[in-house]
Amino acid sequence: MGPVPVPEALRRLSEDPLFWSLLRAEGGALSEPDPTHLRVSFPITDGYGLVLDIDLTTGEQALGLREPATSEPVQLGWVAPGHVFPAALHWHELELFAKVIALDDPTVPHPGLVVALLGPFAPVSGEDDESTVAAVREAAYRSLRRAVPPPEPSGPEQAPLPLFAAENWWPRQPEPSPQVLDEAAVAAYSAPATARLEVRTGKRFPHEGLTDLVRRAARRLAELPDEQLYDRVRPLARHIADTGDLGTVNALLGVLTEAGCDHPTVLDALSEPLVPIEACWMVETLAGAAPGTLLRRHV
Repeated sequence: MGPVPVPEALRRLSEDPLFWSLLRAEGGALSEPDPTHLRVSFPITDGYGLVLDIDLTTGEQALGLREPATSEPVQLGWVAPGHVFPAALHWHELELFAKVIALDDPTVPHPGLVVALLGPFAPVSGEDDESTVAAVREAAYRSLRRAVPPPEPSGPEQAPLPLFAAENWWPRQPEPSPQVLDEAAVAAYSAPATARLEVRTGKRFPHEGLTDLVRRAARRLAELPDEQLYDRVRPLARHIADTGDLGTVNALLGVLTEAGCDHPTVLDALSEPLVPIEACWMVETLAGAAPGTLLRRHV
């Protein structure tokens, strides 16, 4: 199962504030959605992947694990609007999967759509740094922002008489947010709740499959800095991770470019305009450093 481009339907929906309101059970509703059901598949590695099924009329969501040589995913968790999300994934698992997905599919960078969609299924636990999780989630939602064309000019068909020229006589139509998700929505969605429905203790939960996927994904991420193309930049990446100085990221980008690196995910994460959280995970990966080594310095 190789990389699958994000469906066009999902791209359109991700730019609609009502879509995110529907997923978070905040009272939003899509008007006559087409299609009414959306299945989003995220291949990860070695035939494994995550599958999110969304009912666009009710807001119900089901997260599943697709294992090699299987046609249908095994359910990890299910939620209906107004109910708490199931703790189907640990946060470190979701971040690991999102990074590997980004390496294989440059159209889905991390943090971004994967974290925004699946983040509610990965609650904060005692092992997680809540401020770091919140920062990554915030960056994911901010990455979804898109410019919205200004509304067509509205007003009288002909110039009004001076008496009626005041703005309160011809009020402008409300302008849509140029950012799709406003500051209030980003703040609300970014806050990681801790109280979730525990589903991992169930007998039907695919413990073995998920454990195997975590092992394979971690190996995939750990192998990147050992590849011939990246081994020469490891000392510089390690220096950045140890000092926390992102000011030398441009030098790291230059070395990669000179070495012939053309990987979009790697180059974009280190290019201007620099997104610190995106740059941090890439530097950590190239340095072979533990996740969060650099990120915690910038949260």
